[in-house]
Amino acid sequence: MRLMNLFADQAEHTILSSVPDALGAREMIAPHVRVTFPGESAPPLHGKPAPGRYRDLARYMQHFDLVLSYNWGSMDAVGAHRLLVSNGPPLIHHEDGFNTDETEKLNWKRNLYRRLMLPTAKALVVPSSRLEGIAAAVWKQPRARLHRIPNGIDTAAYAAPPAPDALGDPVKQPGELWIGTLAGLRAVKNLPRLVRAFAALTVSARLVIVGEGPERDAILAEAARLGVADRVHLPGFRDQPQRFIGLFDIFALSSDSEQFPISLAEAMAAGVPAASMDVGDVRAMSDPANLPFIVQDEAGLAAALQSLAADPALRARLGTANRARAEAEFGEAAMVRRYAALYGLESPL
Repeated sequence: MRLMNLFADQAEHTILSSVPDALGAREMIAPHVRVTFPGESAPPLHGKPAPGRYRDLARYMQHFDLVLSYNWGSMDAVGAHRLLVSNGPPLIHHEDGFNTDETEKLNWKRNLYRRLMLPTAKALVVPSSRLEGIAAAVWKQPRARLHRIPNGIDTAAYAAPPAPDALGDPVKQPGELWIGTLAGLRAVKNLPRLVRAFAALTVSARLVIVGEGPERDAILAEAARLGVADRVHLPGFRDQPQRFIGLFDIFALSSDSEQFPISLAEAMAAGVPAASMDVGDVRAMSDPANLPFIVQDEAGLAAALQSLAADPALRARLGTANRARAEAEFGEAAMVRRYAALYGLESPL
């Protein structure tokens, strides 16, 4: 959505979703962006592979100058492009990561499908070193078409201290310690694990989980089971994290799978220390001083939170180091320039 907003005067967008009812993120699109959501008037992205459905998708693609596909949910569009589009628009596929069903082991059927269907894509874009390696070694994508573009943010926007009421509810009170995270409330984020690690703390604190999704009830149930429901807050989805992420004294990431978590980069830019599972590129993203708090299991996550919660000076030192690393490594301008070059647009930054 950020790229859509930045390239607003250069492109018109049509968005198809494999989950048509899951369009909450459309609220992040700026009002001046030219965008349509065709819904049922467009061929569905989900369903059993069938020649007729692929034919309809291929014909639909012919109306566009460039097709951008994202993750496994769009692979039927990639397949239609591979099998049926000749002299049609170029297609650029983007893979951001995996859901719960592939956290332990990649799905061999999906791997095979990607190998078969990606060869006619103009490019494959991934955000992390780990996913780049999988794309080359497992999906057999040639390096010439493989583009690793790490997620970038406007680091300067995270520098100002947020107001205590920046989230609306809850409001941070003087002296409170907040452990926080930004995440879609999905099983792959394993937020009940974070609740359990939080409940083990011997230091008074609040846990704030910003996001929305189907796991909300499971998270609240775990908090109630452990007797910490009064200190666990789920305020729902909030846009513009630069307005509030600095309220967190510790950023926590409990996911089973990540690639290049943008929320970690945002927390680092806000000068927040992190306690995280060692997933995806988290270790490579982190400042060396923060590495002892990148852990392998739930017990390690609880211990990392305890150590950080008990030591304000340590938190301040790691936060300063994280901010410096974010400013040096995660700037938005370089990311936008690379996407602009790949999409054939002019960089707005």
